[in-house]
Amino acid sequence: MTERPALTPQLGRTRVMAILRSADATGLPAVARALADGGITCLEVTLTTSGALDALAAIRDELGAGVAVGAGTVISTGDVRDALAAGAEFLVAPIVDTEVIRGAADSGIPCYPGAWTPTEVSTAWRAGATAVKLFPAGTGGPAHLRQLRAPLPDVPLVAVGGVGVDQARDYLDAGACAVGIGSPLLRGADRDPTPKSLDALTARARTLLDAILVTPPTQEVGR
Repeated sequence: MTERPALTPQLGRTRVMAILRSADATGLPAVARALADGGITCLEVTLTTSGALDALAAIRDELGAGVAVGAGTVISTGDVRDALAAGAEFLVAPIVDTEVIRGAADSGIPCYPGAWTPTEVSTAWRAGATAVKLFPAGTGGPAHLRQLRAPLPDVPLVAVGGVGVDQARDYLDAGACAVGIGSPLLRGADRDPTPKSLDALTARARTLLDAILVTPPTQEVGR
């Protein structure tokens, strides 16, 4: 196996990945700036968003090296190629596709594939995932994550899917190394990026980080 890429540094520091998914990407650069202003510096732009790759490149150019911008819903080797060409710094998937995972690892960037069962989690980890996205996390809640961690303590899990802003701490306490949050955090700011909605988004980002970073992360991941 190619050496496993390390966890995205911004994800390790903040323990949260903001998921930017929308009907189209028009409002995403403004949303990304608002999130970064609030301290959330790990941003996933989903490929199901129209214009996602152009938005990803624009966000990277605008926000610079302090913000990590990756591609989400990467489900094929073609998606891997396109995301890397746009400058994606990490890849996220809703499924376990070993070719996608290995494509990311061979390119030296982290991949966070989605898994639900112990077998899927183990398969993703053995293929070279940096961490495994427990998806959809909300279906089983923190209890399911805790149960998975018991037999697979060495596999870092990122809880994604149905995770509310007020639930993030519960998933971290259950053993998640990080959480991914989309619409509960954005609350429509992507569709209506007015100064008021963007200021509110920045405030939510700060509140979320305050709750997440009550205690510092202790889990070593991605090695």
